[in-house]
Amino acid sequence: MPIFNNNDHPIAYLDEGEGDPILLIHGFASNKLINWVYPGWVDLLVKDGRRVIAIDNRGHGESHKYYNAEDYGAPVMAEDALKLLDHLYIDRADLFGYSMGTRISVFCAVQAPDRVRSLTLGGLGYGLISGVGNPQPIIDALLADKLSDVTDRGARMFRAFAEQTKSDRRALAACMQSARTPISEEMVSTITAPTLVAVGTDDDVAGDPQALVDVMQNASYLEIPNKDHMTSVGDKVFKKGTLEFLEQFS
Repeated sequence: MPIFNNNDHPIAYLDEGEGDPILLIHGFASNKLINWVYPGWVDLLVKDGRRVIAIDNRGHGESHKYYNAEDYGAPVMAEDALKLLDHLYIDRADLFGYSMGTRISVFCAVQAPDRVRSLTLGGLGYGLISGVGNPQPIIDALLADKLSDVTDRGARMFRAFAEQTKSDRRALAACMQSARTPISEEMVSTITAPTLVAVGTDDDVAGDPQALVDVMQNASYLEIPNKDHMTSVGDKVFKKGTLEFLEQFS
């Protein structure tokens, strides 16, 4: 996988296909392979005639691992994504984020609106603005000696996922400890890029998707039936709806 040096620290990415560029930004404890390659997104979008770029966020996958909370946060990770576009000489792209990647994508749109043609936001509704709960149980779970020590159901899910993805749990804990820069309704309402908000009907992490759509200028909601936060990622309804959404810009 190619890398680029961001302040002398490697950021890994993939770059496949030809056509209009779309940048994929994965969720917490995931990586470009788990979130995008294995569920078939990269192949699907390449076959749809697109240049597909997927980043390993800092602290994840093959990118540099930081162990201090101040080295993380969505605005910082958005800068990584924008610098990757700079590295590839891409002025403007469609952005597609999932969960934490949705937060990062939105900060890209706020920080550099001229760089973002459209937004596909998966796995996060109004929780983008209101927050998605106390991060401390997840931090404790990531740093626990073993999975069996974790009793909190939600935290246990993230710990098990981190083990499944063979992630650096100490780096993930630092990422989770980072200051959650607030995203206000006012900030979100300034985004003019066409936006698709896609959330599973059984997702108890995301928050209300329609409430997020209502705040935005040019957004629509794609309902992913009978899927939760983890199982929505590779869903066929999600894929079909995303292709239909992106088709209007081709």
